[in-house]
Amino acid sequence: VQLQASGGGLVQPGDSLRLSCTASGLNLNDYSVAWFRQAPGKGREWVSCINSDGSTLYQGRFTISRDNAKNTVYHQMNSLKPEDTAVYYCAARTSKCNNAGNFRFWGQGTQVTVSS
Repeated sequence: VQLQASGGGLVQPGDSLRLSCTASGLNLNDYSVAWFRQAPGKGREWVSCINSDGSTLYQGRFTISRDNAKNTVYHQMNSLKPEDTAVYYCAARTSKCNNAGNFRFWGQGTQVTVSS
């Protein structure tokens, strides 16, 4: 089982990025999937989460969505700020998005850098 986060890059403040989380050996449609991020020198932060039924939690400025046909979960980030710079990870678990713990499967992370 492997999750893979992709779509990161270097962007300017105010730009947008869409991250993708795909899976091999796992049907993401049956899982709650969350996005976390970790900035340099800081702890991991829970950013957003989407349940298998499509309901979402804790999106903030960003939008999480899923395309079941593609077995993919997206993380749309608009109006990016330098403080959004971090490595972004996706993670999956069977239970609903009601807390940040106990995610069983993790992707390797994708770097997002927001800088002018």
